[in-house]
Amino acid sequence: QVQLVESGGGLVQAGGSLLLSCAASGRTRSTFYMAWLRQAPVKERELAAASTWNGDTYYSDSVKGRFTISGDKTRNTVYLQMNSLKPEDTAIYYCGAEYLDNGIPIWRESKYDYWGQGTQVTVSS
Repeated sequence: QVQLVESGGGLVQAGGSLLLSCAASGRTRSTFYMAWLRQAPVKERELAAASTWNGDTYYSDSVKGRFTISGDKTRNTVYLQMNSLKPEDTAIYYCGAEYLDNGIPIWRESKYDYWGQGTQVTVSS
């Protein structure tokens, strides 16, 4: 089993920045796929960003150019740097992980077997 713990959420004004972290523990592997998914009230879930162990990344159109996903293999931690935040970025952000190549594209929620409990991000106008 794998455990994921997110941190770094909070309240920020529009135009500000936040850095989310996701620490993985348990049966992790050196080959991994990590993602950040967000759920806002009365909106569909959106996979905002994803990264693979070999450096491939994905960003949804709504965050491209503002968010950056990165990882620290030595610490089993993935980060989401969020800049130029907008009120519409308000959501609960969940970290996801997968350690097998199941053939599902990294931008699909179904690729990931493991999810954290989420961290709230609120952007005020």
